[in-house]
Order: sequence, then C-alpha cells, then structure tokens
Amino acid sequence: MTATADTAAPAFAARPGGSRHLAGTGTLLRFALRRDRVLIPVWVAVNALMVLSMPGTIKGLYGTAAERADLMRQMETNASLRALVGPVFDDSLGALTAWRVGLYAGALAAVMSLLIVVRHTRDEEESGRQEVVASGMVGRRAPLTSALLAAAVANAVLALLIAAGLAGQGAAGAPALGLGVAGVGMLFATMAAIVAQLTESARLARGLTAAVLGGAFVLRAAGDSATDAGSSVLTWVSPLGWLENLRAFAGERWWVLLLIAGATVAQGVVAYALAGRRDLGMSFLPTRPGPAAGRLRTAGALAWRLQRGSVLGWSIGFFAAGVVYGGMTEGAADLVGDNEQARGIIERMGGQAGLTDAFVSAMIGMLGLIAALYVVASVLRLSGEETSGRAEPVLAGAVGRLRWAAGHLVIAFGGAALIMLLAGLGFAAGYGQDLGPILGACLVQLPAVWVIGGAAVLLHGLLPRAAVAGWAVAGAVLLLGWVGPALDVPQTVLDVSPYGHLPKLPGGEMSWSPVLVLVLIAGALVAAGLAGLRRRDLT
Repeated sequence: MTATADTAAPAFAARPGGSRHLAGTGTLLRFALRRDRVLIPVWVAVNALMVLSMPGTIKGLYGTAAERADLMRQMETNASLRALVGPVFDDSLGALTAWRVGLYAGALAAVMSLLIVVRHTRDEEESGRQEVVASGMVGRRAPLTSALLAAAVANAVLALLIAAGLAGQGAAGAPALGLGVAGVGMLFATMAAIVAQLTESARLARGLTAAVLGGAFVLRAAGDSATDAGSSVLTWVSPLGWLENLRAFAGERWWVLLLIAGATVAQGVVAYALAGRRDLGMSFLPTRPGPAAGRLRTAGALAWRLQRGSVLGWSIGFFAAGVVYGGMTEGAADLVGDNEQARGIIERMGGQAGLTDAFVSAMIGMLGLIAALYVVASVLRLSGEETSGRAEPVLAGAVGRLRWAAGHLVIAFGGAALIMLLAGLGFAAGYGQDLGPILGACLVQLPAVWVIGGAAVLLHGLLPRAAVAGWAVAGAVLLLGWVGPALDVPQTVLDVSPYGHLPKLPGGEMSWSPVLVLVLIAGALVAAGLAGLRRRDLT
C-alpha cells in the first residue's frame, strides 16, 4: 500500500482543521528553492533583462514622436505583425516596450512556472522520492503548496524587477506590466498543478501545459490579426490576450488583473481538490497500455513510439510558424521602411543582402534557434528513461547501451531536420516565392542545431546528473541570437554561438567551410558523450 501523510503520520490526526494537510510546507519550500537556486535566478534574470533592455532599443529605433506615431499607423494596417506581437495602444516608450516584449515575457514566465510546479510535484512522485517524503511528518497537500509557493516567489521577484526597472517610464504602467507578467506565470503554475494530477508522467504534464500555452498564443494571434484594438473574442479567450488588454503604460485596465487572479485562484482550488482525492503516484487519466508483444522489435522502434507525439507536435508548430512568418514578410519590409536602426538590426540577424532576403534569413534563423529546444528535449529523453528506471529493463536484455541511445538520437537529430524542412515548406507557402532558396536557408541551420544537441549528449554521457544543463546551453544561445543584435552586442560575442558562423541565406553567399566544421564538432560531441555513456554506471 502506498504511504501517504494520512496513514504514515498518525500524529497529524490531533491537529485541528485542515492544517495537518499542510504540515511540512515550509521545509519543502526551502528545499525546493535550494534545488532551484540556479534554475529560478537564470529564468528570472533572462526574462527581466529582455524587458528592461527594450526601452533603450525602442528609443534607438524610433527616437522621435513622429516615428513612433508612424509605427502605430502602420501597425493598424499590418495584420501579420499584429498576430506576431499584438497591437500598439500608445506611442510612449513604456507602451512600446509592453507591446514588443510583454507577450513574450508572459510566455517565458508561464514556461518557468510550469517547469517549477511539475518538477516539485509529478517529477517527485514519478521518481519515488515523494513516497519517502510522505512517509514522514508531511501533509498530503504540502508538496503541491510548496511547489506553487516556489513559483510564486519566482514570479514575485520577476514582477519587482520589471516594476523597478521600468518605473521611469510610468509610475502606473511599470507595476501593471510586472504584475501582469507575474499573473500569467501564476495562472500557468496552477494549470500545471491541475495537469500534474491528471497524468502519470511528468513529461506529459509539461507537454500538455505547454500545448495549452501554445494554443493561447495561437488564439491571441488569430484575434489580433482580425482587429487592431485587442477586442476580438479570440483575444479575450487567451490568457496572453488578457495580459495584452491590461494595456500597461496606455491607460491601465486594472480590472484585468482581477480576471487573471480569479482564474488563478479557481484553478488552484481545482488542483487542491484533485490532490485530496488522488493516491500518491496515481492519476485521474491512467497511461494507456503498450502495444501487443512483438510489435516493437528494436530499440529504435521503442524510441519512435515514445517520441512520436513530440515530433508530430513540433512538426505542426514549425510548419504553422513558417506559414505565419512567410505571410508577414512583405508587411515587415514596409514596416521597416527607411528606419536605419531597424534595418541595421535585421541585417545583423539576417545578413547584408536586400531587406526582404535579410528579413527572411532573420526569421528562419529564429526558427533555427527554437529548433535547439526540440533537439535538447529529445536528447534528454535518454536521461528521463534512465532516471525513471525504464531504461534498465531494456538494457537487461539483448540491447546494448549504444543501440538504445542511438534510437533516441536518430529521433532527436533526424527530427530536427524534419521540423526545419517543414518550416521551409510553410515559409515558402506563406511567402509565395521559390521553394529552393527557402529550403536551403532552413537546412543550413541544422549544423548549429546539431552542435547544441551534441552538447546535450555530452552532458548526459559524462555528467548525467548535470544533463539538465543542456537547457541552459540552449537558452543562452537563444537569448544571444534573439536579444544580441538588438542590443548591438559585439560580433565577437555573437560568434560564441554556433549560429553566428552560419551563412546568411537566402541572399548571402554560401560557405561550406563553417558548415562542415560545425558538423564535425557536433559529431565529436556525440561520440564523446556516447563513450562516456558506455563506460559509466546507470544513474
């Protein structure tokens, strides 16, 4: 019988009310913050840096009131760009900052929060550690409470940094934006808490919550493309649309914060109710049984079955993103117009070719950066299988470690090629131009993507307990490629990223030397990681 707080700690029975269910919350919270002493500061710092650096960038791009007013007029007629970043409500630096990065800051806060909550709830149950903890003086709802409090601490610090850093742009707008971003983070924290009760797998809990976040972005994008004031029904259905309609620095709608808070509290109540009705380690949606015997004859077939849902989801997402980016290409060129600063940023990201080619190259480069997240997630599936104990029965049979790992790595590296190929097809469909140059520009991103994947393989093979640092590598590269050109970071710093050495296609000159070097580096990293995996003990 599974040990729970109600059966393993009779001393709780003497405590009045429901306090026994929260016993040990403070200790678990301190433990969670200690475990996340690197994860939380990095996420908060990256998000805050992105927001706080934007006023200076906006001022450099649109330094005069006339330029900012012209930007507002152009956004009113550019549905594609509204779908990407939302409508503009005012031409002040604060309002333009909220317009440019508010949605993405909210999305990053949501991702941070869902990772924290799932890590300290379903991950702990899946690994068996929660059963050991529950056998002591720990209440039934203490783990969930401590996880939500850890997410609340992270979001509170983020809100304070944003409010303090943007205070000079507006006394009311700065706390409104900070609270809005933190509120979206907590909304998805409680959503992740619900999903963690419904599923048996931490990976599935993270995936489903992230899928809801992706759906919220799509709904908001569809609504904003239809109207220029954030008034679409689709926009109001999305939590990211609520953040947008908070209108920080543009006549704040404080009541929207009450909407976010109400939804957060309602989801928290549901999560607590489910936690009180569920046995430890169980779920309300049990995992489906596997296929009949004999259908999975190889380690590669098993890897494909485990990761096919992820590959499908990423494929659909990249194709859709390609269509959207392709459709906004002409409109983006009109938006930049004669603005030399904006032109300079696009050219730093996409090369010195014509503006349209530079924009296409920049957008494809962004998809290449995001593909690094896929390859890291797919590679680290090896770590998940190993630490959960599922790899051990497989390796106990006639399956070597290299064969087992190779199945997952084929999915990781081959899947990266597939999603970039589909992104190219979507981009060409949305842009309506020749397919060949677009596909070439997408596929040339693969060597850099594979280098990031190789780094994850190396960490898993040599330092399995530090394999999660693969996310830090991908995040650092993503931040450097996204924010670096806008902040005018020196080229020597940008060249730290493998993406800084890729040819700028389409429009630029193809150079095979850096491509081949990156492929060799990726191969060396994978080989070293597999050598380490072969020699070390399983974790």
